[in-house]
Amino acid sequence: MPKPAVGIKRVARAKTRGGAIEPVPLTLTVNGKAYSITVEPRLLLVELLREQLDLTGTHVGCDTTYCGACTVLMNGKTVKSCTVFAVQAEGAEIMTVEGLAKNGELTAIQQAFGESYGLQCGYCTPGLMMCTYQLLSSNPQPNDSQIRKAIAGNTCRCTGYQNIFKAIELAALKARGA
Repeated sequence: MPKPAVGIKRVARAKTRGGAIEPVPLTLTVNGKAYSITVEPRLLLVELLREQLDLTGTHVGCDTTYCGACTVLMNGKTVKSCTVFAVQAEGAEIMTVEGLAKNGELTAIQQAFGESYGLQCGYCTPGLMMCTYQLLSSNPQPNDSQIRKAIAGNTCRCTGYQNIFKAIELAALKARGA
């Protein structure tokens, strides 16, 4: 059996009682807040975030990983939360777009996307910002090729990408204090 992707755990077989699938306990941290809850084993991470934790900044666009609107960080790595079961996040640290701003202050990434018009309808923006966060966390001075690679799994139907590239470049400058 192939190994799961980095940061993703295998899903244990669900126990049934009278044909119904029993909820399973789940402990995880989301945006710095610890949660101990029970979930249906087939619940997707994006559904947990949006429907149970009321963190609606993570969007659902395609349910196939193609669009990237559901991108979040799990243990510091981007994952498409529409194809990760919530139970695979057992013990994980999850960061959503709501976790970027601290004390109500916009981050360099959020400021740069606004200033560079790196969004139009905004549907893809949370996923793009999370990919940008991961990129800049490991590479504060990315070149054009590295920026393109970092957001390759995200689709934007509005902007034509040029302003998104500019936003990421500006975010890198702002984060470095340049």
